[in-house]
Amino acid sequence: MWRRASLRSRVLLLAVALLATGLTAFSLAAGNALRDYMESRVDSQLGSAAQVFALVSPAVAQNRVEHMPTANMTEFSTGVLGNPILTYVSADGAVEKSIDSLAGGNRKSSTRGPALPRLDTAAVAAHGGRPFTVSSTQGDTRWRVIAIPRVSASSLSGATATRPASSDSVVVSTSLAQVDSTVGRMWRIYRSTGFALLTILAVAGWFAVRSGLRPLSRIEQTAAEIASGDLSCRIPELSGPKTELGRLTAALNGMLRQLETAFAARAESEARMSRFVADASHELRTPLAGIKGLTDLYSMGALADQGEIDAAMDRIARESERLTRLVNDMLQLARLDEHALRATGKPAGLGRPNSPVGLDLDLAPADLRTLAADALHDVRALDPTRTVTLTGPAGDGPPASAPALADESRLRQVVTNLVGNAVTHTHPGTSIRIGVGTIADHAVLEVADDGPGLTAEQSTRIFERFYRADTSRTRATGGSGLGLAIAHSLVTAHAGHITVDSAPGRGATFRIALPRLTDQHPPADSPEGVVLQG
Repeated sequence: MWRRASLRSRVLLLAVALLATGLTAFSLAAGNALRDYMESRVDSQLGSAAQVFALVSPAVAQNRVEHMPTANMTEFSTGVLGNPILTYVSADGAVEKSIDSLAGGNRKSSTRGPALPRLDTAAVAAHGGRPFTVSSTQGDTRWRVIAIPRVSASSLSGATATRPASSDSVVVSTSLAQVDSTVGRMWRIYRSTGFALLTILAVAGWFAVRSGLRPLSRIEQTAAEIASGDLSCRIPELSGPKTELGRLTAALNGMLRQLETAFAARAESEARMSRFVADASHELRTPLAGIKGLTDLYSMGALADQGEIDAAMDRIARESERLTRLVNDMLQLARLDEHALRATGKPAGLGRPNSPVGLDLDLAPADLRTLAADALHDVRALDPTRTVTLTGPAGDGPPASAPALADESRLRQVVTNLVGNAVTHTHPGTSIRIGVGTIADHAVLEVADDGPGLTAEQSTRIFERFYRADTSRTRATGGSGLGLAIAHSLVTAHAGHITVDSAPGRGATFRIALPRLTDQHPPADSPEGVVLQG
């Protein structure tokens, strides 16, 4: 039952139980302290009375009680003696005389009295003049009793001989009814006030606990909304940031942000994978369909002469090469994805033998100016009619040294791809600029053209896999759409980044930026200010 109870009920019941325990403990301590105090006063009165009556004989004591005025007797017995009962006993414990101060000295007419044990000389000596408690002869009243030896007159006068006494001990008893009544009344007050206080505190505690746990109820509602699929929900900050609920709210909201980001990334990854599979299937199907069609023609005997057969074989060879390049590009991207997934997301330090994502890169000090010069010659070889200019970054000044730690063969693949795109997607004779140098802490290499340029959407998606800014899928202009994706992954593997700056009608500038190697010196034979005219 306790396990099935709500947290609100548990906290309230625990608080009420602790309050009840505290009030009970306080009542016990206070009641016992009051009882001890009142009994100590009774014991003090008993001791004083016993010392007085130990000096007088039973006859004198009875005569004093019988002839004392009622008012004086009550004042004397209550204020000083505490309404005692006097009992004179002999040496063997036999009762010789019993006097009740409230009954006017007539003990036989009194119905009250203690149930005294046998108090012979040995028993009185054993008590040592210390008060003790006994029960009543009638009812459940308790009595406080003290027994001491009587003092003879000769002892008082200093004589060495003792006078034989008619009784050897005097026993003074007084009722504890007033003490028990006072303590009982206190207990009744404690019970009534304690129950009322617990009731009031329980009601107030219910509202206090309900108000204090309201943030947990809000967290519960938010969790239910998240479970229904709404990951954008957040828990409102209902408490201070340094409180337990405030820290819990901050932690849960942080977890929710991570979950939302993770699910969004997962959905995006699944969508990209679906697009990748669809685009890859299409790209693979195109050359395969051409190869299959030609082989079907040959098997059906539709290729009559040797010339047609040779043309068909040449076409099959080209499609096979295209298919091989496409498969190699896809495998390279798959390896890049695999290693990137294993990476921590933080680039490794320069000088390590492997790339930040674990690729098998042969990193060594290199100057991007060498790659820029080779790219210039590549453009010249691809289209001798173009004007190619080698400048500094952004066309400012002559080319400058751009030292970096890189795998030159991999970066050469990236630059070759950028140069090929610039030649392919611009009209013949369009000028191309290759810039190289340093900007801040980066070594920079640019390939810029004066072609038709890209729209904002095309610039955003240009590095996506299988994306073509030219929507046609012809071999001349369409390509496979993997070149720039591979270039982006390879540059990222070098802890760098590649960007495009373009607008319709003002060409496109692709920029590679790698961490600059500060202790690298430029080669002495690096070309500067080279301009080739077509």
